[in-house]
Amino acid sequence: MSLKAIASILGLSVTTVSRALNGYDDVSPETRKRVEAEAERRGYRPNAAARRLKTGRANAVGLVFPGRTSPISDCRFSEMLLALDQRLAQQEIDLLLLVDKPHDGPRTLTRLLRSRVLDALIVTHTAPQDERLLSLQQKNFSFITLGRSDLPQPYAWLDVDHQQGSRQAVEACLRQGLTRIAWLGSDENTTFVRDRRQGFLDAIAEGAPFDIVAIPPSRRAGYQQSLAWLAQDVPPEAIITDSSALAEGAALALQQAQRLSGPQAVRLYAWEGLPREAIIDAPVTAIRQASQRETGDQLADMVVRMLNGAPPEQLQLLRQPWLEPASL
Repeated sequence: MSLKAIASILGLSVTTVSRALNGYDDVSPETRKRVEAEAERRGYRPNAAARRLKTGRANAVGLVFPGRTSPISDCRFSEMLLALDQRLAQQEIDLLLLVDKPHDGPRTLTRLLRSRVLDALIVTHTAPQDERLLSLQQKNFSFITLGRSDLPQPYAWLDVDHQQGSRQAVEACLRQGLTRIAWLGSDENTTFVRDRRQGFLDAIAEGAPFDIVAIPPSRRAGYQQSLAWLAQDVPPEAIITDSSALAEGAALALQQAQRLSGPQAVRLYAWEGLPREAIIDAPVTAIRQASQRETGDQLADMVVRMLNGAPPEQLQLLRQPWLEPASL
């Protein structure tokens, strides 16, 4: 099955079919869906070698994730990777996973760029001042970030309004008359950690928070810190966490202190709620964002548009979070 045959069946030009299958923006979504469906139905697969010779592309994109943590073992991160890989595969683009080693700086990325085995990079876990991204901009290499950074020039990014999500949690507490609100935050140097904390501070600016801590984002650390708070003469009325692991630790501490329910219950708010594999059920109000599958699909679409020449200013998407009330 050739492009010419698909074009004849659909009553389209070969050029339109080719541009639809390659993700160009000048093809309407309806036409693209028709072309993709017909190509899928007839088992059409473009010749990868011919495409490389024609376009000069490697037809490969690298995703950079930090070696200091284990995002691959996180089921949510894995869902995003699967959706991203599947959507890129539809465009005959390979996804390569690259470990960003601690203290290696941009050296690994520089070696990859010189080898010309990648057309673009996806960088996750961005820092406020990210030397990797600065290096990529200086080399004029295509990249998109999952998260944002403070860069001098426009760049492509997909992110969540982290400040808004934390503000919503604080405002929900204040509406319930809760004023002793504690922030249980991570100590990682990433932009989303900074922005989630800043949203909390902005929302509570008119009053004094109960306490703010920055600790390792682990269940143990969340448990120990929450126990320390509960041991005080006047404990917090609400705890807001910036990660699922910290939320589970806090929930375990509240359960042990019998503060999950009843008149002395401490309200618990958490970005993304409890982990799916959590060992405890607790009434947690989750700060939700788009599903990981949706994130992977959107990221893939933005990558394809970037490879087809869309400027960075057209590849910036800020999604809005929302509160999901506790179900228990």
